Amino acid sequence: MAQAERDLQVARGLADDGFHEWACFAAQQAAEKALKGANYSHLRESRTHVLTDLVQDLDAKAPEMLLDRARVLDGYYIPTRYANGHEKGAPFAHYGSIQSQQAIEYANILIDFARSHMAKSR
Repeated sequence: MAQAERDLQVARGLADDGFHEWACFAAQQAAEKALKGANYSHLRESRTHVLTDLVQDLDAKAPEMLLDRARVLDGYYIPTRYANGHEKGAPFAHYGSIQSQQAIEYANILIDFARSHMAKSR
């Protein structure tokens, strides 16, 4: 969870510096690490990078609003980093402040969700 929070901090800094594609990816990573951390706290390990799956692993009845936010962040896992992720143009040409701020907001929501599902100390 600590690394998830740090990754979210990195996402904010990247967005402030105009690296919006990387901010979107860092936000996705922050959410992924938080969700995996919560799952690990229940002694469940997952190798997936799909946030919607990780959310549902924690709560099969997770609200659709939460899954919608996870879907948005899922869309930032590959195309934010790879030149062939879009029809044409470098990844940075496809992301701006609206996307990075939304990604950071959604990651924060998913981190809060994950934190609320952490197992109590054994």
